[in-house]
Parts: sequence; structure tokens; C-alpha cells
Amino acid sequence: MSTSITGHSASDELPGPDGRPPLEADRASTGRLGDRIFGGLATGSGILVIGIVTLVGVFLLWQAVPSLLNNDANFLTSRIWEPSGANPRFGIADLAWATLVTSIIAMAIAVPLGVACALFITQYAPPWLSRPAAGTIDLLAAVPSIVYGFWAIQIAGQYFQPVADLVTTVFGWVPFLADADTSARSTLAFAGIILAIMILPIITAISREVFAQVPTTHKEGALALGATQWEMIRVAVLPYGKPGIISAAMLGLGRALGETLAVVIILSTLNSSSPWSFSIFGGGSTFASRIALGAGEFDTPQKTGAYIAAGLVLFVLTFVVNAIARIVIERRKAFSE
Repeated sequence: MSTSITGHSASDELPGPDGRPPLEADRASTGRLGDRIFGGLATGSGILVIGIVTLVGVFLLWQAVPSLLNNDANFLTSRIWEPSGANPRFGIADLAWATLVTSIIAMAIAVPLGVACALFITQYAPPWLSRPAAGTIDLLAAVPSIVYGFWAIQIAGQYFQPVADLVTTVFGWVPFLADADTSARSTLAFAGIILAIMILPIITAISREVFAQVPTTHKEGALALGATQWEMIRVAVLPYGKPGIISAAMLGLGRALGETLAVVIILSTLNSSSPWSFSIFGGGSTFASRIALGAGEFDTPQKTGAYIAAGLVLFVLTFVVNAIARIVIERRKAFSE
């Protein structure tokens, strides 16, 4: 048998059935097997997640429908929350208003501030400052919700009182900013500010990572054409990072919608007999805080179903928000391509 100079027999170089050398064919076969296994695991994971979300939605709907059918009030427009008794009456008007107002205030503060922090860290700050600044902001995400709640009610609230008094005195003629005779530290406005601090690390971290991935050629090209630092950011960095900013904002909004413990500590809960007020300087309950406060009342199917119905609305609201964000991002990608 003839042997090559390298010590391999001539038969080792003969092509296999697919026309390739045996060693290369074995590697290709192993690679294809690994791809199939990985693809199967990825597909299974995606199906599992979809299945879990679907089962959660079905469970909430199944538990809520009997209570909704036995509800003597309009579930969407009523302010009354009396899910017990022979004639249960409960509605989510107050809950929806408080949840949306606090989340909008939080987003209005956290998104511009988070994007500005991310731009400072990635575009302006020197390396010796950018890393500590990023780490300090990220540490805010490690603070428990209960700490935020107690810090807000015990310390930060006293500094917000003069601000609330000034706003209600100057702009009190606006229903949205009227004085609702509620302590400033227990209002929707103050809860929204605390929520903004809580979601700030999420928005900043994701925006920072997106801005750091902007191609250097885009930035250098803008600067070479005579753009200033801000003009370069406006024409090169922000358009590239817009899908990431939207994703960060939607993740932050999801956190704001579902935050429970800090909101429970801060907000002053209104009862059904309290006059309706559109003011952000009034109290209220969000979906999450009402469910948390009423957890001890889950002693009958009727009560449990009422609270689960409120949770179902929050579930649908969060799902819709994320779906809208996904549609916006996909359209942005198509436009960019």
C-alpha cells in the first residue's frame, strides 16, 4: 500500500459518497447535527414561552368571567370596588386612571433623562468617568422596591411638598394640576417620579449599549463633513439607536405598569365616596397596588375573580404595549433597510 509523505494512506484521501474527503464529511455531519439540536432547542423554547403566556391569559380569563357576569356595575367605567356581598359591584375606572397617569409621568421623566445619561456616558464622558457613571446608574436597579417606597415616603416626600404647593397655587385652575387636598408624598405625581427613578437604569443601560454599537464610520463621516458633536449625535447616533430607545422605553413602561410595593407604600388610596378628580396631585390605586392590598380578601370565588379580572386588564394592557412597540421597531427596521 502506498503511503504519502505525510504518513496518510492513499485511501484516506479518497472522497466519500458526497464527494468530500471523509474527515471533512464527518465534520460537516457533526455540524449539521449540532445545528439541528440547537435549532430544535431554540424552537422548543419559543413554543414553551408562547404556551406559558397563553395559559396565563386563559387562566385569568377563566377565573374572571364568572365574577364579571355577576357584577352589578359597569366593569370599565365604575369607580365602586365592592366585590363581595349578594350584589357585588366593582369597576376599574380609578385603577386605570392611576395606573396610566403614574406610568406616563414616569416615562416623561425617565426616557429623556435615561437617553441623556446614555449619550453622556458613550459620547461625552472620558473613559475614567464613563465606567463609574454607568456602574452607579446600574446600581439603582439593585435597590429593592420596598427601599424606594420607604425612602420616598420618609425622606423625598418632604422635599416634594413645596413643589406641589407651588404648582397647585400657580396652575391650580387646570383640572389636571388642581389641589386635591392630599399630602404631596401620597399623590399620583410623586408616585410617578419615584417610578421614573426605578425604571431609569433599564432605559439607560439598553440605550447605552445601543449607542455604543453605532459604527465608527458613521460618526467619523459626520464629523469629517463639518458636523459638531451634537450634530453628529443627531444625524448618526440617534437614528441608529432609535429602535433600541423604543425597546428600552417599552421595557421601562412594563416595569412602571406592574410596580407594586413602592406604589402601595406611596399612594393614598381613595374610597368610592371620594369625589372624582383628574388631578395628578390626588391619591388613588393602580391595578398592581389594589391587587396587592386585597390579597387577603381572596376568601371567596367572587372576590378572587374580581381581583383576577383587574389583573387580566393589566395583563392585556402590558401585552398591547409590547405589541405596539414590536410593530414600531419592525417598521423602523424595514425603513432603515
